[in-house]
Amino acid sequence: MDIAEIDENGKGLQFYGKTKVERLERIEGQPNVYLLQTTIECERASQLSPKAGQFYLIRSAKSAVHYNRPVSVYHSEEWTSNEGKKKILVQFMILEKGRGTGELCHMTLWDDISVIGPLGKAWPLDECRKIAEENPDKAKICIVGGGIGVAPVANLAHNLPDASYDFYAAFKSGSYGLERVHANSLQITTDDGSCGLKGMLPCALTKEAVLKAGYKLILACGPTPALVYIKNLAAELGIKCYISMEHRMLCGLGACLGCTIETTNGLKRCCKDGPVFEADKIIFEAPSPRRKALNQDEEPDLSVNIAGVHFKNPTIASGGTFAFGQNFRGVSDVAAWGGIVSKGVTLEAREGNHGERSLEVAGGNMNSIGLQNPGIPYYIEHLLPKMTGLGPVVITNLAGSDIESYVEGAKLLDKTDCDMIELNISCPNIKAAGLAWGMSADTAYYCVSAVRAVTKKPLMVKLSPNAADNRPIAIACIKAGANAISLINMIHGVAIDIEKGKPFFNNVHAGYSGPGLKPLALRIVYDVVQEINKLPPEQRVPVIGIGGICTWQDAVEFIMAGASAVEIGQAKFTNPNVAIDIQNGIRCFMKSHGYHTISEMCGIAQVARHNSAHTDEKGRFADLKAMMK
Repeated sequence: MDIAEIDENGKGLQFYGKTKVERLERIEGQPNVYLLQTTIECERASQLSPKAGQFYLIRSAKSAVHYNRPVSVYHSEEWTSNEGKKKILVQFMILEKGRGTGELCHMTLWDDISVIGPLGKAWPLDECRKIAEENPDKAKICIVGGGIGVAPVANLAHNLPDASYDFYAAFKSGSYGLERVHANSLQITTDDGSCGLKGMLPCALTKEAVLKAGYKLILACGPTPALVYIKNLAAELGIKCYISMEHRMLCGLGACLGCTIETTNGLKRCCKDGPVFEADKIIFEAPSPRRKALNQDEEPDLSVNIAGVHFKNPTIASGGTFAFGQNFRGVSDVAAWGGIVSKGVTLEAREGNHGERSLEVAGGNMNSIGLQNPGIPYYIEHLLPKMTGLGPVVITNLAGSDIESYVEGAKLLDKTDCDMIELNISCPNIKAAGLAWGMSADTAYYCVSAVRAVTKKPLMVKLSPNAADNRPIAIACIKAGANAISLINMIHGVAIDIEKGKPFFNNVHAGYSGPGLKPLALRIVYDVVQEINKLPPEQRVPVIGIGGICTWQDAVEFIMAGASAVEIGQAKFTNPNVAIDIQNGIRCFMKSHGYHTISEMCGIAQVARHNSAHTDEKGRFADLKAMMK
């Protein structure tokens, strides 16, 4: 059980509050490494000062992300102000690699920072100092830092007597963070040879070098391959070793149990039991096999085939957010899309819902449009011809309320030039008390088979996330003649107008979509693909993923989960060029990871889940140099 970190008056020992950006600059020669400085004014003297190896949870106070980011202390200084206040200057070295760190790296002077800390277990300074005292004429401590991992070990080095340690630093290019390192011997390696020895860490920190120095202790922080190498080297030579681990964190206080790592003593929290651990206690996960990158002159093929229809790339503008293809032409290249889906059309024109129709909420928006559309006859005569002239594959989203309207609408569309029908069975079934056609396998089969009987068009069926389980529904749709499955549609939600004390939308329920929907959508796509894969190969159909897709990384996740292509909705509102951005990202990813076609990448996560068993650690990391590349 954790002991509460409080003083004799029951007050917390850590600091939580806002501080100011006092210094923020990019490290010279590094494209994405920044130095951030702030001063913490403690509320009381009993609050802790950071020790080498500890970290703070920090976040821009104006952040768009929900959680603070754990950043190790690079340097700290403590003093007492004239007013008797304890103050701590803290410097962080931050690698920009995501939204949270990106915000931190691009704040302006005197912006507010949300700060919690200091947190975590520190380096064993007493043990280090004892070794230094016992060996005043020889450096028996080996300190190793790789990339941004130099920050916490540089702080450690600064807290040890000068020349009492040897320091090894490995970088991709150039060097940084070594200003306060006063080592007996400083060895630098760089991948590109721009500084020190050309090569990676094992080029300098060899078995022979360690034996010759006679180190009694090794302390390291850096990328996982380097830490594995150091752990195995220390174990082979019988040298005690500590390493600082990294993990995504939520609370940082040990309460949520969300940052556990594998150890020989079971799961341990990186934030509370670490981040500094004895190396021989850590169990490293086997690395995923790395594919060889494509040759410089090779270009990956982004085209996909869905139900016999050729798409030049896997990005499809989803129904409901792109109207009929014309609205975005003034701000983006509509022809860049692989396909475009029309707004949902019904047999007869619909006015749509009255009252408020949209509301921005956390992680996306809610809307209650009500299938407003001009009706299929008008669509066919006036809108579809303009859509087919845009270039991408044209998919018509067919909606309805009773079976007759679906069938008659499909009959009309069968005679047109649209390439495919997306059958929206998330619409209310007026003959089943308003429940959507796609809420059960039986009603889905009935609706899909009726439409299948009257059209030869490729038929893609769009499923609702509001069903208890989409797997049997998807299989029923396939048996009824669906050529593809698209999912998911919007999830039902409710918003309350607190000023009026009533539901925000006239219909009470509204559809929720946006980035917050992605984990749910990805889970449903994954599960449905897994279920479809149980069918004989000749009966399987492609799945198109929908839900919260905003970036190329999102799209790659869906493709690896088994989606042959992705529909993109809300992201177009804030980034009309999202299709091009996603295509460029996928193309670069495929090239660097050795994927020649989308199909090579499609569904690999379905296999990877079953091949993650632990194997012998030394065997997993035998070819360290190859893996570190």
